[in-house]
Amino acid sequence: MQHQGVHYDTGTTFRGPGYAISTRRANLDTSVVRRELEIIRDDLHANAVRVGGSDVERMTAVTEIALGLGLEVWLSPAFFEYSPEETATRIVAAAKIVAPMATTFPGRVVFVVGSELTLFMKGLIPGKNVTDRLERLKADPSQLGNGRLNEYLADLVMRVRAVFDGSITYASLIFEQVDWSPFDYVGVDHYREARTKDRYVKRLEPFLSIGKPVIVTELGMRTYRGAATSGALGFGVTDTTRLWLHTRPLIGRFFRKRLKGEFQRDETMQARELDESLNELEGSRVTGVLLSTFSTPEAYTDNDPRYDLDMDSMSLVKSLPGGRHGTTYPDMPWEPKESFAAVAGHFATHQAKMI
Repeated sequence: MQHQGVHYDTGTTFRGPGYAISTRRANLDTSVVRRELEIIRDDLHANAVRVGGSDVERMTAVTEIALGLGLEVWLSPAFFEYSPEETATRIVAAAKIVAPMATTFPGRVVFVVGSELTLFMKGLIPGKNVTDRLERLKADPSQLGNGRLNEYLADLVMRVRAVFDGSITYASLIFEQVDWSPFDYVGVDHYREARTKDRYVKRLEPFLSIGKPVIVTELGMRTYRGAATSGALGFGVTDTTRLWLHTRPLIGRFFRKRLKGEFQRDETMQARELDESLNELEGSRVTGVLLSTFSTPEAYTDNDPRYDLDMDSMSLVKSLPGGRHGTTYPDMPWEPKESFAAVAGHFATHQAKMI
């Protein structure tokens, strides 16, 4: 695989009903960013990062650091729950801002014009939020064939190409019916879990037959026992009501973030699932993978499993509470999980083959 990378979230804002988290990164210290990107390059042996977020200024700063360190960047602005036109306006504006970097570093900046828009943008299918849209799709999958997504993407790509002279892709859901002709890469968010293990790579065959390089733009696994067999990739184990109340002014300090139920931490399972996923993808014809995610800074681990929010995270490192620093990297506020070593082993092997 030519492209081996991880997601690097610069702070993603979730808008509207159905989202309890307002941001995933309250502070962004560029000295920490640089150090983390060095670790991603040197110790995780990645050659790419999918830089995501809702603040274009932050994304630009991280992209500049990553490019300076020799990494390639898959720039992925995240604007949730806007109208199609507002979403397009924001995406095109972001593309225009980062365009000079694509010129300065030719071939090393790929622009992701959107991610899973059928679910996360208003207007393509009915629904007031992502949960509502997903339920409506389950009830009537024929809505995927309404043509609105491809009409929207065709216009969006044309507008982005007018200001951005680099490669472009879209991060699609496995079931979205995308016309890939306007794109340079085929991008698909493709997770492996109990229901799809026996046909994980087989489900990529329609994408591989298109004739363009295929990137698995998103894959990962949460860190609690049972996540791989939950039927929803372990999604939804955080108490979102308390999480939302925690963000409220004045009363937030009275509501500690916690999980809803009793769960058991299982780093070994997470590492095993990622190891098996990468093994399968390495035997396929995909040209790259971008794992979700390197870190989730505000999902702290805790000795009390009720408050171990890292169990609900796909990150390769666990964030430490109370300003603590790790032992593996004493200058970092996190500690690598078992999955870090598993992924690093895969990336190092492929890196050696490419030299």
